[in-house]
Amino acid sequence: MPLITFSSPLHKDKTVYAVAGSHKQSVLQIARDNHIPIDFSCGDGDCGTCLVKVRRVEKNKGPMGNPLTDHELRVLKELGKITQEQIDAMAVDDLCHSEWRLACQMVVRDEDIIVEYPSK
Repeated sequence: MPLITFSSPLHKDKTVYAVAGSHKQSVLQIARDNHIPIDFSCGDGDCGTCLVKVRRVEKNKGPMGNPLTDHELRVLKELGKITQEQIDAMAVDDLCHSEWRLACQMVVRDEDIIVEYPSK
């Protein structure tokens, strides 16, 4: 089971276990289940409120393997968090080339990650 460390400037870091490859539980749902206050509005990947920065714990590995959803691509592009060059690279190798994700759309794979989220 992968470990997810949720990190915020206003809250103590919290590390939780996640079920890898469930294809059901988003990072947002895992956060909510563990009382981690990630902001969200729609929960459908349309608004961008649950924008988080995600990185691997092991820095020497390449891009994370979970692909972006169509909703994420559109919203991240609108927010200026992903470039057309990154989108084109993802179309070729099916890997995520952006550290920015929508917590409501990202499903955890078998890799330990750090999720940085803003706090109010």
